[in-house]
Amino acid sequence: MLLSFSCCGLLVTFVTGWNNETDRLALLEFKAKITDDPLQVMSSWNDSIHFCQWRGVTCGHRHQRVTVLNLPSSKLVGSISPHIGNLSFLRQITLQNNSLHNEIPLENGYLHRLQVLRLNHNSISGKIPSNLSSCANLKTLLVTYNLLTGEIPAALGTLSKLQYFFIVNNKMIGGIPPSFENLSSLDAFVAFDNNLGGIIPTFFGQLTKLTLFSVLGNRFSGTIPPSISNLSSLILFDIADNQIQGHLPSYIDTTLQNMEEFIIANNQFTGSIPLAIYNASNLGIFQLSLNELSGKVHSLEKLNRISSFLISVNNFGNGGENDLSFLCSLTNSTYLNELEISFNNSGGELPKCIGNFSTTIIYLTLDNNKIYGKIPIEIGNMINLERLSMWNNKLSGNIPSEIGLLQKLIVLELHANNFFGNIPSSLGNLTVLMNLYLLDNNLDGNIPLSLSKCKELFSLSLANNSLNGSISPQVIALSFSTTFLDLSANQFTGALPMEIGNFKNLEYLDISENKFFGKIPTSLGSCVKLETLAMSENLFQGIVPFSLESLRGLENLDLSNNNLSGQIPKFLELFVYLQFLNLSYNNFEGEVPTVGVFKNGSATFVKGNSKLCGGIPKFQLPKCKYQKSKKRKLTLTFKLILSISSGLLGVTLVLSLLFLSSLRKKRKENTSSDLVNLLLNLSYQNLLKATDGFSSTNLIGMGNFGSVYKGILDQGRGRHTIAVKVLNLLHHGASKSFMAECEALQSIRHRNIAKVLHHVLVLTIKRLDIAIDVANALDYLHHHCHTPIIHCDLKPSNVLLDDEMVGHVGDFGLARLLFDATQDCSIHQSSSIGVRGTIGYTPPEYGLGNNLSTYGDIYSYGILLLEMFTGKRPIDDIFQDNLNLHDFVKAVLPEQIIDIIDPILLSVHEREGETRTNNITRNEG
Repeated sequence: MLLSFSCCGLLVTFVTGWNNETDRLALLEFKAKITDDPLQVMSSWNDSIHFCQWRGVTCGHRHQRVTVLNLPSSKLVGSISPHIGNLSFLRQITLQNNSLHNEIPLENGYLHRLQVLRLNHNSISGKIPSNLSSCANLKTLLVTYNLLTGEIPAALGTLSKLQYFFIVNNKMIGGIPPSFENLSSLDAFVAFDNNLGGIIPTFFGQLTKLTLFSVLGNRFSGTIPPSISNLSSLILFDIADNQIQGHLPSYIDTTLQNMEEFIIANNQFTGSIPLAIYNASNLGIFQLSLNELSGKVHSLEKLNRISSFLISVNNFGNGGENDLSFLCSLTNSTYLNELEISFNNSGGELPKCIGNFSTTIIYLTLDNNKIYGKIPIEIGNMINLERLSMWNNKLSGNIPSEIGLLQKLIVLELHANNFFGNIPSSLGNLTVLMNLYLLDNNLDGNIPLSLSKCKELFSLSLANNSLNGSISPQVIALSFSTTFLDLSANQFTGALPMEIGNFKNLEYLDISENKFFGKIPTSLGSCVKLETLAMSENLFQGIVPFSLESLRGLENLDLSNNNLSGQIPKFLELFVYLQFLNLSYNNFEGEVPTVGVFKNGSATFVKGNSKLCGGIPKFQLPKCKYQKSKKRKLTLTFKLILSISSGLLGVTLVLSLLFLSSLRKKRKENTSSDLVNLLLNLSYQNLLKATDGFSSTNLIGMGNFGSVYKGILDQGRGRHTIAVKVLNLLHHGASKSFMAECEALQSIRHRNIAKVLHHVLVLTIKRLDIAIDVANALDYLHHHCHTPIIHCDLKPSNVLLDDEMVGHVGDFGLARLLFDATQDCSIHQSSSIGVRGTIGYTPPEYGLGNNLSTYGDIYSYGILLLEMFTGKRPIDDIFQDNLNLHDFVKAVLPEQIIDIIDPILLSVHEREGETRTNNITRNEG
């Protein structure tokens, strides 16, 4: 008996073990298709424990077969193995919110016990398998937010137990299959954001259990089927963003009994709002925007649960004084947070009852109507308002100071009305305000200083008013976030403050049609993101500052109708994005360029400058007198060279000698003597020939005050590479920079201080050696000079290499001598140049006015190191919204450092590793 029981026991164990083995192997095949498991959720999937204890796996108690596979939000990468079809006892598959790709395996159709299939929020492609119709027990099918294509399989209409059908945000086409009329258990049909089309089938009115119906964002047409009025269970009805037309059904009382969301926006509906809707007491979201509806909006007092009432872009109202009377019926709606009636025909005054709206209201948009009169001061009661839009109406009077009580306001749009008086100083209390539009009114007075407290201001337009006075530096420096600033068509006067350069993110600046005078601020060159710069019809004079050369992203530049003089800047030829350039009616002189934007006569305008010549024929300018012009240009060039000759030759001599110092051990004494004699006898013609006429192909660096060119001297006993620095003495501060460089270089001698040849960051090897060279140079400057020197502009373009790949620090144009190094390693320096250094490399404390310090050089050196080893510049586009290179690196230390290393370094490391492996193999052989 015992033996028989044991045998039977062995037999049972054998049969059960074979079935379990099928599931175990299927799970291992599933794991094999997962290529990345960063959270290690499948680390337990091995033979150390029974597979029923593996994470995400649930087995039945009776047969120990897998019934649930549950791995949501696990960051899994890979595909779904076809072997999942061998898990024949599966009832639930939950794999949403991962990074799974490829197709849904056809083998899923073998899972006859399957009830729930959740694959949403992945990257699954292909079609929905039609053989899922074999899963007769399927109740939930969720494949939203994937890349599925093809039509909805008609075979799915046989799934009589299907309750939830979600295919949101895919690329599916075709219509709704007629077979779906058999889905009598269907509770939710949600298919928005696809490419489905056709009409909404009438049979949906027969699916009496339907509570959710959403097909927004497709291409459905036709009308709302009348049968929908039979669905008393319907909670959500959303057909927005389609091409459905006709009148709203007037017989939907039954449908509206439990309706909570009724959304038909962006279709082609006509007619009026059915009276039945005004009795839908459970209605919370009512959105009819972007249709062709008309008529009067009646009392909404029974909609006491309404939270979103949107009827914008229709034809409601007739411009009469009672068009807005329905607003007072919303004062008992304690859930109201969105009220939008923009772009209609509503007239009359804005009723004071809006002050009784629930404090829950967040958005109030009344723009583009025919509303007149004053804004009620009761507007200040809506303390949670984030957007207030009343533009393009007929509102008048003063802008109420009570708006300053709305301290959560983000967007304030009051433009294109008839407001007059001053801008209320109370607007300065709106410290989170991002968009302020007051243009096209009759406002006067100054810009209130209180606006400087609006530190988040992103966009400001005060154009086309009667504002006057000068622009306070405090106001013009109001926000580092500002990207759009329009002060045009006012009566502002005075000089444009240098603080305009603080707008580091400014993309659009229009100050045209005012009375600004003086010179164009050189600080504008710091607004390197500018795309549009309009300064026409003012009284600006002088030359166009060379600092504007940094505005390489400009698309539109208008300097017309001023008193500007000098030659047209040559750097404008290089602005590849420039599509519109207007220099008309100034006092420019000389030759008009013919390349870049200047070769497009439809994009460039230069008329009204009597001293211009040349250019393309369309400009109809006189020919330039080339002989005299060339002679004059050469004379000016010689004057420039003569004015800096002693310094230029001195700098050239020093830099060249420093470069060649590394070769002294290899050269004979007479060779060095010959080279010294050669450099001491350099002429301008020598430099011109060495640099190929200062060709742009030899340009190796540009700074605030000049350019550096590579040169090859073919004199003496060989070829010698030199660096020639040419200063632009027309730039304010250039001569001062030149003297500073001479002062710094006259007493320093170090193998790592020079300026020749290549930019350091083009290298793929020896970066560590170069970093050490730079460190040695800084150590020498700070601690071993007779008078310590602060470089003040350490950056990659100021670190160059000689032929032996030795790093040299150069460009001492901003350097300062530290005469009293015994105190705190810092000096107090004021400068007309502004903040010393280059954006991204300059320490933040310099921007706050702190003293210059050797620690500033150390900060710049740290940024340089990070750039060298990550391959990312501190001014790259990814560093926005308070993210910077330092924080970018700090966030991954130490575990994920490999993720931010320059890939070039990694590839070099891998190649070097392969070489070492090959060498070891050969040695062992």
